[in-house]
Amino acid sequence: MNKEQVMAYMKRNKALLAGTAVAAIIGVSFGAYAILPDHPGDPAAVRYDVADRNSAAPARMMENGTPFSFADLVERVSPAVVSVTAEEVDKGGAQPDLEDMPEAFKDLFRQFGGRPQMRPQPQPRKATSMGSGFIIDKSGLIVTNNHVVDGASKITVKLPDGRSFTAKLIGTDASTDVALLKITADKPLPIVEFGNDRTLRVGDWVVAVGNPFGLSNTVTAGIVSSIGRDIGNSEQPYTDFIQIDAPINKGNSGGPTFDLKGQVIGMNSMIFSPSGGSVGIGFAIPASTIKDVVAALQSHGRVARGWLGVQIQPVTPEIATSLNLKEPKGALVASLVPDSPAARAGVRQGDVILAINGAEINDAHDLTRRVASLPAGKAAAFAILRDGGHQNLSVTIGAKKDTVVAANTGAPEGGPANFAVTGKAMGLGLTALSPEVRRAYNLDESVQGVVVTKVDPESDAAEQGLQPGDVVVSVHNKAVHSPQDVEKSVAQAHSAGLKSVLLLVSSGGTAHFVAVPITKT
Repeated sequence: MNKEQVMAYMKRNKALLAGTAVAAIIGVSFGAYAILPDHPGDPAAVRYDVADRNSAAPARMMENGTPFSFADLVERVSPAVVSVTAEEVDKGGAQPDLEDMPEAFKDLFRQFGGRPQMRPQPQPRKATSMGSGFIIDKSGLIVTNNHVVDGASKITVKLPDGRSFTAKLIGTDASTDVALLKITADKPLPIVEFGNDRTLRVGDWVVAVGNPFGLSNTVTAGIVSSIGRDIGNSEQPYTDFIQIDAPINKGNSGGPTFDLKGQVIGMNSMIFSPSGGSVGIGFAIPASTIKDVVAALQSHGRVARGWLGVQIQPVTPEIATSLNLKEPKGALVASLVPDSPAARAGVRQGDVILAINGAEINDAHDLTRRVASLPAGKAAAFAILRDGGHQNLSVTIGAKKDTVVAANTGAPEGGPANFAVTGKAMGLGLTALSPEVRRAYNLDESVQGVVVTKVDPESDAAEQGLQPGDVVVSVHNKAVHSPQDVEKSVAQAHSAGLKSVLLLVSSGGTAHFVAVPITKT
């Protein structure tokens, strides 16, 4: 083919080549769909294929260029998504027996209507809540949220085909908001399967099925907005939520979140909403978490977790700088429970836990989850940073009861202190502890250190929340007992070339660390 023939061919097939280029762009951008010409030279003949990463594709593009549909996926999984109704008997508040009233009050009642009469006792009333769930085993095992069935005296499960069953509660785990139910049917039930949430990426499609506002089998779709989300919920410290923008409303709780293969990658649990309605910020419990909890509930009826016995807080960039850490990773020990596994193993206040059994700890939330997953009675190897050096400790993990595994105290309200050091002890008024000072600020005898008596309203300290009555316990893990001790420790840190110092502060009896940048004065 000569030059003229090549130019003529390109001119004739200009539209086809452009279409192919667009198809390539679409394939790269979305990673799921490719537009391919059926017949070379005929740009009008186009087919739509799903290029699923795992060769299983219930969602597909439709003919004639119309958008793909979730219909096949929904049709397949919907029979296993159920309505859960929980009934609770509210007996009402107890009423006083007027016959047992003091005589003076009886006289008061006589003045306004004769002898005292007993008020009728309130009649018990039935409170009902509704949610969603999904069947994971043909024998009738159903997963839902703990908060859907919490306190219920009767649980009813209704299938999409209209059948209703009274469910037995196998077990619940409030710390992950997971509950396991069991119903008995005369034939195998439809089920859904768990997928691998660890392969999720931000931007992946998800489909939520549930019963919002009692409207059964309602389907919404969206994308994964974030993964590994710590939403600061103290009641669920062990869950890294999947954030999705598929609309979730009241009644969706306990319903499944599917990937495009029709596998459960999460369970709808909660939403963020200023108004009470869905604003596209929903949170799902990962399938991996649900599977672990369900296995424990099936075997033991409860979930056993490891216990360390420490209060921890995040290692902020400021704290990392004060400790000469290259990255703000690990968990800082703010305090220890007396005679806890950590205390017995030699863990100290001010230690930074960097790794457990060789696996790096990313942050305080990561430590909480990792300790919870460790078996009680077994020893674990902890790598810590102490006084600028690395050490290894063997800790025999305890069994969690009603205490917190490794509580994340976080930073005080307003964030970590970040104020300039001055000749007046960092812009703060400080005084040594005395009986009079303790009484003035209602400080417990167990608290030792230097008391903050004044905060410059123009200082960053005021903006960050430090206030009179706070106690500076130590500077760089060295105890202080006077304002002079504080200034001396700060001066030594400055002379050593440190850019900031680490203060241990007690606020309302709770200890936490703050990093203070050092500036020349």
